[in-house]
Amino acid sequence: MSNYFFPCASVNGLTTGQKKAAIAALRASLIADREQAAATKIAAAEAKAAAATAKREAAIAKAQARLEQLLAKQVGAVGAKAIKANKRPSKTAVYASEANALAARIKAGLSTI
Repeated sequence: MSNYFFPCASVNGLTTGQKKAAIAALRASLIADREQAAATKIAAAEAKAAAATAKREAAIAKAQARLEQLLAKQVGAVGAKAIKANKRPSKTAVYASEANALAARIKAGLSTI
């Protein structure tokens, strides 16, 4: 027996071989705990990646269903831009188009002011 006093009372009174065996078992236990923690971490990361993939696939499926629904309607543009485009042009736009037409006719020599 050595003269070293272990702070843990459970190993006091054991032989040196028993103490070495206890230390080896403790080391093996710590290594197993680290391996288990790493495996748990990897499993959690894989589960998170699988959830993200499933979420992405669900979003793609939803977008494709919406696209199919819109294509099935056989209509042109849909939404605020289409509504705005279908309105009558403002007076400014009409005057500008008339001015452009008049300028083109003057340039062609067909009309004068």
